[in-house]
Amino acid sequence: MTEMTEVNKEKLVADFKVVVADAEELLKATAGQAGEKMADLRAKLQDNLHRARHSLAEAQAAVAEKTRLVARATDDYVHDNPWRSIGIAAGVGLVIGLLIGRR
Repeated sequence: MTEMTEVNKEKLVADFKVVVADAEELLKATAGQAGEKMADLRAKLQDNLHRARHSLAEAQAAVAEKTRLVARATDDYVHDNPWRSIGIAAGVGLVIGLLIGRR
């Protein structure tokens, strides 16, 4: 379940980047529009984009840190239990081979 959560976080970060890029494009496209309402809207959008970029950077840092911790724990486990790790890898390889062979 933790892996699924990490995948969801990474997808959310990627989707968020797309939204920020689209909003920046919209902001550039409306730069020539006049009017007080449009100026207020652009200012509000710029403020929201600034906060969104900050939140995105924090989310990316959290995902990267979690990934480093998981990688370190995995590395420690493999070093502490090399034969068990080899057995698990062989078992997973066997199962994958059987599944591929069934197709």
